[in-house]
Amino acid sequence: MINYFLSSMGEIFEYNIFHAITFRSAAAFFSSLLICLLIGPKIIRKLQVLQIGEVIHSDGPASHQKKQGTPTMGGIIIILAIILPTFLWAKLDNNFILIVLLSTFWMGIIGFIDDYLKVVKKLSNGLIARYKIISQVVLGFIIVIMIYSWIEMPLIFYDNQDGTNTLHKISIESISIPFLSNGYYELHRILYITLIILVITASSNAVNLTDGLDGLAIGLSAIALLSFAGISYASGRIDFSDYLNIIYIEGASELTIFCMASVGACLGFLWYNSNPASVFMGDTGSLSIGASLGVLSILLKKEILLILIGGLFVAEALSVILQVTYFKYTKFKFGNGKKLFLMAPLHHHFELKGWKESHIVIRFWIIGIVLALLSLTTFKIQ
Repeated sequence: MINYFLSSMGEIFEYNIFHAITFRSAAAFFSSLLICLLIGPKIIRKLQVLQIGEVIHSDGPASHQKKQGTPTMGGIIIILAIILPTFLWAKLDNNFILIVLLSTFWMGIIGFIDDYLKVVKKLSNGLIARYKIISQVVLGFIIVIMIYSWIEMPLIFYDNQDGTNTLHKISIESISIPFLSNGYYELHRILYITLIILVITASSNAVNLTDGLDGLAIGLSAIALLSFAGISYASGRIDFSDYLNIIYIEGASELTIFCMASVGACLGFLWYNSNPASVFMGDTGSLSIGASLGVLSILLKKEILLILIGGLFVAEALSVILQVTYFKYTKFKFGNGKKLFLMAPLHHHFELKGWKESHIVIRFWIIGIVLALLSLTTFKIQ
């Protein structure tokens, strides 16, 4: 009897603890953080030995010239710290995990090529912009194929007259509408495919543009990824989805492991990337993190909410678009181009206004946290 009891308790413990999403997410977070702290110094020393240092352009803020030669391509640390714990703790037969891992690795390779051409081959522009965009579009089409081939239709709860709830399937082309109870809108297939490509391209480039100050992009990424960890956990649980009146996506809770591994990687890398930075993540890290954020929003049907969660990434990208557009317009209209900002992206504008780098970073983090909390409160408003 005692042996039977102990055996039963062992099975319950093993199932409840080691198979639970919460345990595996926490394990992925700490594993990722530990990997960064263990391999980070070794990779940074290797980058220094190979003289793979950041090239600071003369047209940037003068205060950045002291960063010349700081090791870059540190995104290698981030990618390893994301992929290894995800392989260790996530269920690799889960299609959501496979899709987001592919996107992270794909754009990590593209970013690595870009950094290699800039730093090692001394090509100032790195990978030609159109090739970078082509790679993002190709990834978008691959994600489209995988979604239509592997992902089941999402579900929503309908309230019956007798007070019970019934699950109903909705189209794979549906996207969530924030602030509306079980709100969704079904797009035409062509528009949905276009949206996927646009989100992946925009998100990866936006994070890349934000990566201009020590700790800025990686800190904001950690905040956004932590938000998506909560969203994926709730979206993949039928009871939470019912309670919060959001779309239920079967199997999506497994993405919580990936998200928490990514948060751990971001915080671990921030240990070395905080001001004054010992290493920069380069395009290797920024493009891969940006792509993973975009893919997470697509898989979780939160494409619109991504605009709020990643509000500062959006602002940074928009500042560049507005700066270029306004300059070209005034040059065409008046023969002399004018700037809308002192310098774009937006963080450079505040630098030239006299803000200290650490102040900009911390204030942007605060705004990022507020936006993340605001995005999560939309669930209870529904």
